[in-house]
Amino acid sequence: MSDEPVPSDSLKTFGAFVQGLREHAGLTREVFAPMVGFSRHTVASIELGRRMPDTQFVELAEVALGNTGALRRAFGHLTRQPGLASWFREWARRERTAVSLCTYECRMVPGLLQSEGYARTLFENAVPTLSDEQVEEQLNARMKRQQLLKVSPNVPFSFIVAEAVFRERLGGPQVTRGMLNHVLSSTEPRNVTLQVMPLGCEFHACLDGPVALLEGPDGKRYAYSEGQRNGRLICDPKEVVPLQQAYDTLRSQALTPSESRGLLERIRGAL
Repeated sequence: MSDEPVPSDSLKTFGAFVQGLREHAGLTREVFAPMVGFSRHTVASIELGRRMPDTQFVELAEVALGNTGALRRAFGHLTRQPGLASWFREWARRERTAVSLCTYECRMVPGLLQSEGYARTLFENAVPTLSDEQVEEQLNARMKRQQLLKVSPNVPFSFIVAEAVFRERLGGPQVTRGMLNHVLSSTEPRNVTLQVMPLGCEFHACLDGPVALLEGPDGKRYAYSEGQRNGRLICDPKEVVPLQQAYDTLRSQALTPSESRGLLERIRGAL
């Protein structure tokens, strides 16, 4: 989920609206930018639909462009979630109302469990290279998404992660130590379960790769599968059921939560 988000139609429309009002007022971007407390580059990003404006921008732009209230009303119709890849947004929306969530990951620490330093390292390693602005936008989105673990104490979260993920030293020992501390802290609540799939295991039910599963408030189950610069929301029960069965089997093959915490503590101690 490190690709730059694709602007929604509403974001592009809002940006064009800002640009039209600015040009009608006879203001260049260079003149308009200090009036709204942003750089000319940021104003351009908003007008082109590449960046989600915040309330400060909207309020200052209203004053600079006649204070008609039009920008405030248009701002209320924006649908883009800044920092989330276009293919991931629908899954992220369903996450917020899920009554249970299961995640298997073998490439990296799941986004909901990433420390800020670890997540920043992932974004800084992205190819093509992200700008500083893009890194910050995506980092903020990921940290905000993690609030799910705090605001949903009655929702069971299950994570199974390959041991190799925790043994990598992405970003160096300090980042790795911070990541391990964060994972251990994030999985302390009773509704959050972490199991590690150990190296050298003889049986593995999810060899096809990472998968996420959730149950919605209506009882329907969904799955999400992600690859290189793409992701797929799976709604067909004929596809979801086998994935759920594979995940349930993987639970029995992984280390217990207690064993998993002990392993992470040993990995941390060896850094």
